[in-house]
Amino acid sequence: MELDFIRKAQLKQKGNFYEDFQSGQVFEHHWGKTLNEGDNSHFSSLNLEANPLYFNHCYANAHDHPSVVINPMLVFNTVFGLSVEDLSEAGGLFLGVDELIFHRTVYPRDTLTARSEVISKRESGKNPSLGIVSWHTRGFNQCDDLVIDFKRTNLVSKKERSD
Repeated sequence: MELDFIRKAQLKQKGNFYEDFQSGQVFEHHWGKTLNEGDNSHFSSLNLEANPLYFNHCYANAHDHPSVVINPMLVFNTVFGLSVEDLSEAGGLFLGVDELIFHRTVYPRDTLTARSEVISKRESGKNPSLGIVSWHTRGFNQCDDLVIDFKRTNLVSKKERSD
């Protein structure tokens, strides 16, 4: 049975190449992710986060929040992660994030979705097999409220040429 499964498996390309991106192109990223208190507690603990807003209901309530607050870095990592399959899964070095803005507080049971727009692309001056692409990614909650946005840049592989 295992060999039959392996024979039926198909290798599929992951991500997009430099040539697949066009300025102004918009990607509606898949599914979304609902964040819960466990995600938040685990993430915050692993990152040695000491802000009680992320793990103490009484403290959060005393500061006018209906529940604990989802750690903003978890929000960022989740929205960033939602974009990877479409934008950078094919590989290439991550070159950085600019203009990161947190617009709205996220709470447990909020569902985040993401949308990205290609804002620029250019060929690498040092490596002809690579290009540099920048995207503006926006993250939304289940009410379609903007909760986060940022710009990021990656090196992106070009399609192999058979000359």
